[in-house]
Amino acid sequence: MTEQTPVTLDTAKPVPTLPDAQTVTQVKHYTDRLFSFRVTRPASLRFRSGEFVMIGLMGDPHPETGKQKPLLRAYSIASPSWDEELEFYSIKVPDGPLTSRLQHIQPGDEIILRPKPVGTLVHDALLPGKRLYFFATGTGFAPFASLLREPETYENYDEVIITHTCRDVDELTYSRELIENLKSDEMMLELLGQENLDKIRYYPTTTREQSPKMGRITTLIENGELFVDLGVPPLDPATDRAMVCGSLAFNHDIKALLEKAGLHEGANSDPGQFVIEKAFVG
Repeated sequence: MTEQTPVTLDTAKPVPTLPDAQTVTQVKHYTDRLFSFRVTRPASLRFRSGEFVMIGLMGDPHPETGKQKPLLRAYSIASPSWDEELEFYSIKVPDGPLTSRLQHIQPGDEIILRPKPVGTLVHDALLPGKRLYFFATGTGFAPFASLLREPETYENYDEVIITHTCRDVDELTYSRELIENLKSDEMMLELLGQENLDKIRYYPTTTREQSPKMGRITTLIENGELFVDLGVPPLDPATDRAMVCGSLAFNHDIKALLEKAGLHEGANSDPGQFVIEKAFVG
């Protein structure tokens, strides 16, 4: 059974006991494999929407010394740069060193958060264009959850197309709810403007469970279905820009398709026509 009611912290923030500790304020489970959570934000933390930080918990005590070491992983920040808290979207891995524990956190618990944001999925790494694609699989949607709520995303583009591919329909809940809330929340309407919200094109697909649109996004790019469905021309380096975040195999396949279309990869120091988050695997 899927539990989608968020549990929220409504008590005073406890005194931190972990290094670089932040307090969990909300946890929401979507499926037996996916959940999101929010934590307090360090007062000094500044980041660009789309970046990631290292977060984690303390590992098991060493059998001989009894000392514990931090168990950290790279997590894209799913909340925008202006948010007062930090949001993360995570997979649950039963035998994963970190996520096997992280999935059990509750409001009031603490996590370790190293306040040194980095990443390539930022606007500074892209040249201006007409159409911006966000290509995501699984929890690779997280950085785009941040960027979709960032006003700068809409300044240089006429369209913002977000594709999200998962195995099952329930695994699309996080992205679907975020898009729905974006378009219905009065604060987001005031912040972004209706004309910018109208630029968003959401294209969810599944690869296992039956849904309105089936198929891997790589296949739908190759056979042209994506462009026919959206009523847009094929990828063009003169107009199209892209950000990619997913599994290593997905990132590799999308990169090959983008380069085949003539797009060149960019970086913070050398803006281009697409960027890939190499440090995050969802």
